Amino acid sequence: MAQSPAPSNQGIGTVQIIIAVAIVGILGLLGYKALRNTPGSFLAGPAEYELQYRPADFAFNIDNETALAILRNPRRYRREFNELVHDINTDILRHVSNRLGLNDSLQQAVLEEYDLQHPQFVDLYYNDFMRLRDTSAAVYETWYDEGGQKVTEIFEEVASNYTCFMLNKVLAAVIRTRNGNILARGADVQNPCAIAMGEALQPLVARMRERAAIEDFSRSKGLFQEKVENVIGELATIEVRDKKGINKNLQTTIWGMNVSETDVEITALSILKVGFRLNEYFDLQLDEQNKTVNITLPEPVILSHEVLPKVEKLDIGWLREVKGVNIDEGVNALRESFREDALESNIMERAKTQAEQLMDTMFGPLVSNIGPEYRLVVSFRGAPIRTTQGELGK
Repeated sequence: MAQSPAPSNQGIGTVQIIIAVAIVGILGLLGYKALRNTPGSFLAGPAEYELQYRPADFAFNIDNETALAILRNPRRYRREFNELVHDINTDILRHVSNRLGLNDSLQQAVLEEYDLQHPQFVDLYYNDFMRLRDTSAAVYETWYDEGGQKVTEIFEEVASNYTCFMLNKVLAAVIRTRNGNILARGADVQNPCAIAMGEALQPLVARMRERAAIEDFSRSKGLFQEKVENVIGELATIEVRDKKGINKNLQTTIWGMNVSETDVEITALSILKVGFRLNEYFDLQLDEQNKTVNITLPEPVILSHEVLPKVEKLDIGWLREVKGVNIDEGVNALRESFREDALESNIMERAKTQAEQLMDTMFGPLVSNIGPEYRLVVSFRGAPIRTTQGELGK
C-alpha cells in the first residue's frame, strides 16, 4: 500500500511562498516610495523632502553696461527689458537651486516653471519700474547727472519687492512643502529668500551701481569741468598780508657840495594772492584700472599783488622838490621786497597743499559716490621747460 506524502512538507512550502511574496511586496513598496521621494526621478512630482544645503558662488551673467542702457530707455528697449528680467531671475534661481542642493533634473524643472510664469512677472516689474521712474525723473535731472545710479536704485527697489514672491511661487510649484516649510540640513542653512536677496540680488545690484556711478561720472565730467573753469576761473588758495617801510634820503648838491637834504619815509601794506588759473587749465579724469579720480591743476602763480603805500614822513629841504618818480621808486622797491619774501617763505608749495585739501573737500563726496575703493589724486602740471642750444655767454 503506497504511503501519502507528509502534510507537513506541503504546509511548509505554502508558508515559504507566502513569506516570499510578502517580502517582495514590502521591498517593492519601499522602492516605490523611495523613487517617488527622490527629486528628479521619473516618479517624482512636487514632493516633500529634506534639502541638503551646499556652498555655491553666484555666477553673474549680466552685462552691466547693456543693462544700464536698457534701464535708461525701458520704453525703447521693452523687449530687451523683458530679457533682462528673465536673465536676472533665472540667474537667481540657478544660484538658489545650487545652494539648496537640487539635482540637475530638478533645477531644470525650476527653470521651466519660471518660463511659464515669466510673462506675469515681467509685467509686474515693468509697470512698477515705469511708475517709480516717472515720478522721480525730476530728481536726477540735476547739474550732476545721476541717471544711471537713479534707475539702478529704482530697479533694486522693484526687484526687492518681487524676488521672494517669484522664488516662493516657482519653488512651491516644483517642491511640495510640509505646512509651507521645507526641511533642510547642512552648512549655512538659510531661508531661500535670504539666499536670493543676500547672495544674488544685492551683489548683482552692487555691481550695476558701481558701473552706473562710473558712467554717470564720465557723462557729466565735461559739463562739470566746464562749470569749474567758467565759474571759479581763478582759484586763490593763499593770501599773504605784510607791511614794510623804507626811508629815502634825497640830497641836493651844488659844485659837489651837499646844500640840501630831503627825508622821505614810506610804509606800505602788501596783499599778495597765490593760486591757480583754472580757466587756462583744469583736467578731470577717471582711471578705472587704478580706481582713482585724477585732477590736474596748473602750477600756482601770483594772481594779484596790491601794494598800498603811505607817506609817513616827508621832510623837504630847501632847493629840493619831491617828484612822483621818487615815490614810485620807493614803492617799487617795497613791491619787489614783498614778492621776494613771499617766494622765500615757500608760498608756492603751501598753495599746492591748500589746493589739494580744497579739491578733496569739493570732489571727495563725488569720488565716494563712485565707490568706496576709489580715491582722489591731485597733481600739478609742470611749467613747460624751455630748451636752448649752445652755451651761455657765447
